[in-house]
Amino acid sequence: MAPDLQQFYEDTFSTMATPGWTALVEDLTKIKANINNIYMVKDAQNLSFRQGQLDILDFVLNRKAACEQAYEELSNEENV
Repeated sequence: MAPDLQQFYEDTFSTMATPGWTALVEDLTKIKANINNIYMVKDAQNLSFRQGQLDILDFVLNRKAACEQAYEELSNEENV
């Protein structure tokens, strides 16, 4: 793995190991539950807006798992 890519993943994992990251994920999970309530949707435009919000929240909430998977795949490629 290239040194700059290795550093990127180390920095990312370091950030995600902080109490602040844990608190952010907890807050975003609560926000997602509120946005995901379809009873509050008034029209198609509001539905589309909520879908966009959920896409962004999912991106952030799944970021750690996605980085871990990518890092593992890159590490396995080097060991082959």
